[in-house]
Amino acid sequence: MALLSDLSKRLLVGRALRSDRLGETLLPKRIALPVFASDMLSSVTYATQEIILFLTLGGLAYLYLTPWLAGGVVLLLAVVVASYRQLVRAYPTGGGDYEVASKNLGRSAGITVASALLVDYCLTVAVSISAGVDNILSAVPGLADYRVPLAVFFVLLLTTINLRGLKESGTAFAIPTYAFIAVVLLLIGTGLLRMLFGDTPTSESAGYTIHPEVENLAGFALVFFVLRAFTSGCTALTGIEAIANGVPAFRKPKVRNARLTLLMMAALSTVMFSGITTLAIVTDVHYVENSCDLVGFDCENEVQRTVIAQVGAAVFGENVLFFALQAVAALILVLAANTAFNGFPLLGSILAQDRFLPRQLHTRGDRLVFSNGILLLSGFAVLLIVAFEASVTRLIQLYIVGVFTSFTLGQIGLIRHWNRELATEQDPAVRRRIRNSRVINTVGAASTGTVLVIVLLTKFLAGAWIVCLAMPVIFLLMRGINSHYEAVARELAVEEGEETTLPSRTHAIVLVSKIHKPMLRALNYARASRPHSLEAVTVNVDPVETAALQAEWDRRDLPVPLKVLDSPYREITMPIVKYVRSVRRASPRDIVMVYIPEYVVGHWWEQLLHNQSALRLKTRLLFTPGVMVTSVPWQLRSSIYAEIRPEVRPGSPVVNDARRGMTKPSDHPPAAVSAEGDRSHP
Repeated sequence: MALLSDLSKRLLVGRALRSDRLGETLLPKRIALPVFASDMLSSVTYATQEIILFLTLGGLAYLYLTPWLAGGVVLLLAVVVASYRQLVRAYPTGGGDYEVASKNLGRSAGITVASALLVDYCLTVAVSISAGVDNILSAVPGLADYRVPLAVFFVLLLTTINLRGLKESGTAFAIPTYAFIAVVLLLIGTGLLRMLFGDTPTSESAGYTIHPEVENLAGFALVFFVLRAFTSGCTALTGIEAIANGVPAFRKPKVRNARLTLLMMAALSTVMFSGITTLAIVTDVHYVENSCDLVGFDCENEVQRTVIAQVGAAVFGENVLFFALQAVAALILVLAANTAFNGFPLLGSILAQDRFLPRQLHTRGDRLVFSNGILLLSGFAVLLIVAFEASVTRLIQLYIVGVFTSFTLGQIGLIRHWNRELATEQDPAVRRRIRNSRVINTVGAASTGTVLVIVLLTKFLAGAWIVCLAMPVIFLLMRGINSHYEAVARELAVEEGEETTLPSRTHAIVLVSKIHKPMLRALNYARASRPHSLEAVTVNVDPVETAALQAEWDRRDLPVPLKVLDSPYREITMPIVKYVRSVRRASPRDIVMVYIPEYVVGHWWEQLLHNQSALRLKTRLLFTPGVMVTSVPWQLRSSIYAEIRPEVRPGSPVVNDARRGMTKPSDHPPAAVSAEGDRSHP
């Protein structure tokens, strides 16, 4: 069974890597770009769509606002990217906004950022994969009934790829990411050339009108409407923080490579988002939340195509290039979740190191990745996908709240960081550079803070309240974990002189059910440890069996007294626990050592047939202060067959007592230890 599970793990994850090979997993820029930028690059496939989707709530009357809103998103993107370039230079250790907020604004601000990022990483996976499935359905409508299973499958696929290691996952994602960039740039170039030569493409939805849900907006209602459409387009900014959080994964010089990758990512994202938005406007794409609101569209029998799919069909036509666009769009959206699969485990490791999350999240797995963080992220992502039925429209309402929370607190923290640097720096050139950085981060904080307020005002009732509830819950959970770890550390701290304090005596107890080889091994092991006093203890459940045990004990003349505990209700655990506690009360400064013989089995079903009483006893005794529990193993033949080479079969001479560690008393006579603690040496 163990061999089978190990083989399955190796096939799934790959062979284990030595710790000294960690450096081999660091990324060059050409691999770091697809690994960390896929989230932001992929958002161009749905950011324009989200703007159009919300504007069409007012019918066709407000679509003229699309280029202005897209321009605002591009401007905000430039400001945030410039701000994060300062962050990478100031804090290259990979903590990102969490580290900045913790060091400059205090622990509570740091935990707030961490809770926002953890929620956002989970939503990144759910939204990206759900959007990828939408593009698959645009090309293959017949799969519409399998939306959720497809999304869950892609989460599990990404989980497996990432468990194999960072470098391998980066290589696997590089080709699809660069293919997506190439095809989208080809789409934009082809569309602009057709416009230049007077052959303006037209989308399939251009002829449809729309039933408006809101009409004649004015004043505050119009402002609210426009701002909500703008915040929907701000999903194009998701993923900017990934590079700042992943600086340690870059090859040296880490800061320079990370800043260059961030700049390349921003340039590509700006060009692609602007190009797709321009083509969507030119081709007159109409996209609505409820496809039945499109007058003339057969919503009962057809699937509404995504905006990028409609633009692709209009520019390329229904040919190989169109299906290539849909394929790479679906791929990049699915693989965009990889940004979260890199960011979430790394942030979880930092939080675990700071004692805000369980320490298991700080441990690297066989492939030198934070396996527990990867598995935790995939579990939450699957939960979100199933709960929201892989609907991008529903999931997107929860999105970007966490992003802009971390953006804002991170930029405010950097402002305080630069203020402290200015107070101590004397070099005029360096001071000038610091002032420039402070101005950039001040503009960034004001911009992202404003957007955060708008997001909360416009999206709260639409679903953002779930994130606003989840973040405080995670915040309190992390504070509770940290308080527990700190309390345990205080409790375990060694006081002066305590390290030399020894127990007065050691009282050893060997538990006996019958006289057999496992019991004799436990008895001999206890004698060899030379305690001050030693006794064997059994529980009288069946008087006939107990009498037979005492008779055989006396006949064998075993040099340890056998104590019998009465149990009128035929219970084993409580009499032993009460007796051990009574020994402790009689001598509070003594240590009581309880030896329990246990079977080591080779099959899972054998575990159900053995060791149940021993397990219950250990569980109870571990809660008793001053009591040490020692399990003395006896390897059954089935356990030996599971570990040795396959040609060894039952009856083989290599399977004997010596392999189990059992030696005859005549071969190695142990020291005789009396119940009173007297020792006689051989």
